[in-house]
Amino acid sequence: MDDYQPVTDEALRARVRAEFLEMPGLNLTARQARRLLGLEAPTCDTLLGELVQTGFLRYTPDGRFIRADAGMR
Repeated sequence: MDDYQPVTDEALRARVRAEFLEMPGLNLTARQARRLLGLEAPTCDTLLGELVQTGFLRYTPDGRFIRADAGMR
């Protein structure tokens, strides 16, 4: 994720957000996310990084992506 390039496909961002919204406890490693979403590593990594930067997801100390508001209700 060193060379950050925005993902321009809003439909793809919306799809990933929908997955995390539909399954509130969803927590995935980058590898699991790639498999679930059927995306190549560079695209998926950029997209996950983008969703972290926008505050929708957060990256946990054990290497998982979860919704930023998980556990805050």
